[in-house]
Amino acid sequence: MPVRVQAPAVVAHRGASADAPQNTLAAIDLAGEVGAAMVEIDVHLSADGVPVVIHDGTVDATTDGTGEVRSRTRDELQGLDAGSWFGPEFAGQRIPTLAEVLDVVARHPGLGVLCEYKGRWSADDVAVTMRVLDDPGLDGRLIVQGFDPQTVAALRDVAPQVPRSLLVEHPREGLPALLAALHAAAVSPGVALIADDPDLVPTAHAAGLRVFGWTANDEPAWRTLVDAGVDGIITDRPAALRDWLGSTASPAQG
Repeated sequence: MPVRVQAPAVVAHRGASADAPQNTLAAIDLAGEVGAAMVEIDVHLSADGVPVVIHDGTVDATTDGTGEVRSRTRDELQGLDAGSWFGPEFAGQRIPTLAEVLDVVARHPGLGVLCEYKGRWSADDVAVTMRVLDDPGLDGRLIVQGFDPQTVAALRDVAPQVPRSLLVEHPREGLPALLAALHAAAVSPGVALIADDPDLVPTAHAAGLRVFGWTANDEPAWRTLVDAGVDGIITDRPAALRDWLGSTASPAQG
C-alpha cells in the first residue's frame, strides 16, 4: 500500500471548542490562531431568514435563552449570551451570523470552512445561505455538508460548483451509489464507523472522494484516523491535534 506522505488536515469542530464556546467568534478566531486548516461550523436560519451559526435547533444548550432558533429574529438571537455557560471570560459572546463568521475567517489566510446544514433544508433556504457563502475569498476553501441526503441534494442543485460532503454515522447500504448521485466531493464518517469498516476510506479514495473523520479528541482516535488514511480530522482540540501530528515520527500507511 502507498505511504501517506501528508498529514491529514486539522479541522476545528465548531471552532476551537475545547477552549472557547462552540460556534462563537471567539472559537472561530482561536481556531485560526492555532493553525487549523479548516473550521467546521453549523448553520441555521433565523425567523427573519438570516443564516446564523449555532449547533442545535434550539438555543437552550449554549445561551441564556430558550426556544427554537427559527422562532427568533437575528436581533433576538444576538441579544442572548452565548459565552457565559462556557466561562465568565466569554460573557458577551453572541450567536454570530454566518457573515460575521466569514469576516473572522477572512482574517486568517488559508483557513477553510466546512459548513454543516443541520436537519433538512429546502433549495430555497439553501439559496439564502449561498448568497452569503458566495464569496470569492472562499474559492477552494469551502465545503458544505449534511447528514440528510435531501439536504445535500439541495446543495448540489443550488450550488453545484461548491464541493459537498455527506455526513455518515452508521453503516449505510448503497453508500457509494448515493455519494455518486449527490456528486459528492467528500464523505464524513464518524470515527467508530471508520474503525469498524477498513474498506470505507480506500473505497472513497478510489472514487476520488476526500474523507473527513469526526469527532476525534484523543490520541487513540487520532491514530485510528491517521492509520485509516483520512484527509482531514475534525476535532474539538485543534491545537493538541496539530502538536500531536507534528510529533508523530513515522508516516501512516494509507
